[in-house]
Amino acid sequence: MARPRQAILSPERIVATATALIDADGLGAFSTRRLAAELGVRGPSLYNHFATKDDILDAVADAITEHVDTSAFGRYDWRIALKLWGRSYRDALAAHPNIVPYLAQGPGRRPAALTMADAVYGGLVDAGWPHARATHIGALMRYFVAGSALGSFARGFVEDPQFYAEKYPHLGQAHLLAHRQKSVDEGAFALGLDALVDGLAAEYERIVAPLPPLPPPPSGPPPLPPRSFRRSCANAPNFAAYAPFAGTFAQDRRKGHPRPSGRAGLPGGRRRGYRENLQC
Repeated sequence: MARPRQAILSPERIVATATALIDADGLGAFSTRRLAAELGVRGPSLYNHFATKDDILDAVADAITEHVDTSAFGRYDWRIALKLWGRSYRDALAAHPNIVPYLAQGPGRRPAALTMADAVYGGLVDAGWPHARATHIGALMRYFVAGSALGSFARGFVEDPQFYAEKYPHLGQAHLLAHRQKSVDEGAFALGLDALVDGLAAEYERIVAPLPPLPPPPSGPPPLPPRSFRRSCANAPNFAAYAPFAGTFAQDRRKGHPRPSGRAGLPGGRRRGYRENLQC
């Protein structure tokens, strides 16, 4: 009689299944026994790929961190880069809030986490920040993002209006927050990120040097750069000024290189030269 087949294991399958279990049941309920049962294997089979439970958790955490985009550092003004990274960082963590307490312990020996830390720290130092302050910024961003991704502020309020009526008169609308969870939580994060970067900009000017102004938020499609800018790559670093016009650019095949998403919004359909300059 043929022996029953055992499910084929791979590190990728173990990590994907572990992530799904943690997402569903929480970090506290995760165990190698539960993971092995979900995979349809015996527990010792896991140790052919990971020596300990913590190694599995490290792999899960690093797989999530790999989705964080740090490509803006060194390409755009550090203020823009910090915001783009912060949003990407929060998106990655908010998709898996149950693993955030483990991620918040620090990068340890995880390659993706250390690569992210290296890119952020290097980008800030290259922008002129003192080494100590660059370290502080990396730490405060982790505190801010992890706290935001850990749970929903809006969902923390019960939906019974009578509960607040007598004892909490200033919370008369609190029962509506859960229904507005996305706008409340995302709006709070955006406000906090803007305030944080504005404060850091003031600190930079106090201890490093004056900063050039950033362009105001667009009210419509972005204008074309000046003709001399389009004709020459000599001024390519100045493209950072056009980076905030998110939503009108699509990603180039090379990650992090924006290009116009189409003729819409580009005066006169002058697309070719514009794209060539953006890729300088």
